[in-house]
Amino acid sequence: MPVTVTRTTITTTTTSSSGLGSPTIVGSPRALTQPLGLLRLLQLLSTCIAFSLVASVNAWTGPMGDWSMFTWCFCFAMTLVILIVEVCGLQPRFPLSWRNFPITFACYAALFCLSTSIIYPTTYVQFLSHGRVRDHAIAATAFSCVAFLAYALEVTWTRARPGEITGYMATVPGLLKVLETFVACIIFAFISDSRLYENRPALQWCVAVYAICFILAAVAILLNLGDCTNALPIPFPTFLSGLALLSVLFYATALVLWPLYQFDERYGGQPRRSRDVSCSYQHAYYICSWDRRLAIAILTAINLLAYLADLVYSARLVFVRV
Repeated sequence: MPVTVTRTTITTTTTSSSGLGSPTIVGSPRALTQPLGLLRLLQLLSTCIAFSLVASVNAWTGPMGDWSMFTWCFCFAMTLVILIVEVCGLQPRFPLSWRNFPITFACYAALFCLSTSIIYPTTYVQFLSHGRVRDHAIAATAFSCVAFLAYALEVTWTRARPGEITGYMATVPGLLKVLETFVACIIFAFISDSRLYENRPALQWCVAVYAICFILAAVAILLNLGDCTNALPIPFPTFLSGLALLSVLFYATALVLWPLYQFDERYGGQPRRSRDVSCSYQHAYYICSWDRRLAIAILTAINLLAYLADLVYSARLVFVRV
């Protein structure tokens, strides 16, 4: 059965937002005693402990440490805002669509914490000497993993069910939009070294693909968060279908061109990591050029699969006005 999507913040089903079959209590401290409220308290606690452990021993030097600290602080702050809004019953006054905002944030937070739980120990913690600083960093990584599981569980509980009338961001295509933009941001981090593609039109086209598709997906998310889907000159379902199809075609070309021009010697590529002099240099925070090229190729394939799934699932949505 297709999922029905509403463009408003009006709740038209009696299904619990926690997905557990019990009504969600808002505008009261009792909201914190509900399953979803308890889960958000766990998110708040785990992220708070993670950044506190790292801050207490200053174990966040360099870009990877900065990213990890930003992730934990951002997730903590936004979770606190969501809890305050729900406890105080401020949803009608919130500037963004409450049917779309919490699950959008939970999905981003899950991806942020997952990436941090991988990046922080592999690019920072392993280079620390044994002692108090390393122990705190390892404990922070463990709490980061707990936060990831808590946010992922919230997404599982609050996502749209077949036949349910809900906000677009709670549907599979909506969640895929979050994944697509997140993966694109990681790609941007890896291509920050312009030497990977400068003076090579085919690779510059790949960079343009990543940017164009990111912007379009971000626009779709912002339109839903702001309840502005009617502002488009074309119907929103048509926009989504066109976006998914265009992104699939664009990413298909990038998936062919990027590996071809980066790893095939006939096109000036470097097929073996051992031949890349920069990869012989091991240091915290440093990722060599060959590893960057490989990571971008893998992420391109991941995003292509995400856009393909987006295209398929978008055809199953039914849009209604409430």
